[in-house]
Amino acid sequence: MMKKSIIGFVLILYSVLLNSFKPLKFDFKDEIELTELRNIYAKPGSEWPKPTIDSGVNYVELGELLPSPLNLKSDSVKNQVALGKMLFFDPRLSGSNQISCSSCHIPDLNWQDGRRVSVGHDHLENIRNAPSLENVWFVKKLFWDGRANSLEEQGAMPIAAHNEMHQDMKQLPKKLKKIKGYRAYFIAAFGSPEISSERIVSSLATFQRSIVSRKTAFDRFLGKDKNALTDQQLVGLHLFRTKARCMNCHHGPYFTDNEFHNDGLTYYGRKYEDLGLYNLTKKPEDVGKFKTPGLRNVMKTAPWFHNGLFPDIDGVMNMYNIGMPVQRLKPGQENDPLLPKNDKLLKPLNLSKGEKDAIIAFLGALSSPPVLIRPEELPK
Repeated sequence: MMKKSIIGFVLILYSVLLNSFKPLKFDFKDEIELTELRNIYAKPGSEWPKPTIDSGVNYVELGELLPSPLNLKSDSVKNQVALGKMLFFDPRLSGSNQISCSSCHIPDLNWQDGRRVSVGHDHLENIRNAPSLENVWFVKKLFWDGRANSLEEQGAMPIAAHNEMHQDMKQLPKKLKKIKGYRAYFIAAFGSPEISSERIVSSLATFQRSIVSRKTAFDRFLGKDKNALTDQQLVGLHLFRTKARCMNCHHGPYFTDNEFHNDGLTYYGRKYEDLGLYNLTKKPEDVGKFKTPGLRNVMKTAPWFHNGLFPDIDGVMNMYNIGMPVQRLKPGQENDPLLPKNDKLLKPLNLSKGEKDAIIAFLGALSSPPVLIRPEELPK
């Protein structure tokens, strides 16, 4: 009797194991089996299935992490990076001597601060979420609304802002000249001890261009390790490129088109209204447009969106799944030229829970350990 029970148990176990190794099917329209999906994505990216891209979108296929364009073999560049690093972590750049650039861009938190919106001078809240600085060299226009065309142009803005570092940029060079230890750093970086606003923001910009994220499971998958992605992540990659339509905005090696889009979170006519790019261009078609963020380490940089509205990735996925919220037309707004209009690229996706989970798993494959840069002893 005992022998029969053991044989029965073995047969059941064998049946379970046998079924577990059968090709799995997911709810794709073409019913691609997982084994076939792996074979397809084992090929070079140029041979992958064409992604679901709308007419007029110029996309770049997803790719491996790129190196920083900085020439770190140059002593001048290395010295500017060293000076920029000192300045980045120095709270004396602020009016209160208590806030540094690293207060809102923390290395341990993938170079953002984990808050809904950043907090600055006198505990004043900003209106927007602090973006990560990883791979910022790749960004064409800085800030959520694109008001800076370079890191050099961007550098002075948070230093001078009343609700950020609250420092008079005209007085900052004089302030740093009183710190004798900075003299040697400026000489090494620029060849003379002159301290100017231009040199301060230039060295800060050079340092930030050196902040590059580490390789991920996805990078290893694109390389030689075709098992670097789990089955669920592989399905998520396929959905990301096809049914979920993500590549209309998130493509290339950094998963961003470097463009601006209205995702329906303008809060037009309400307390938290933010018109985004329109504040800069004054063009009605730019109302509510914000920069497309890159998705490397996106799972480590919550909360998400320009206003930090979503602390939970399931909420993000659910909103995209319905096509994002649409501005409700109120009485008197029928002819309002500034009434926000969602980007035409946003459409209901009809993703199942399993499909949403697979995409989230794929986004996890874009994660890497943070680049931990520690400040040395500040100049005195």
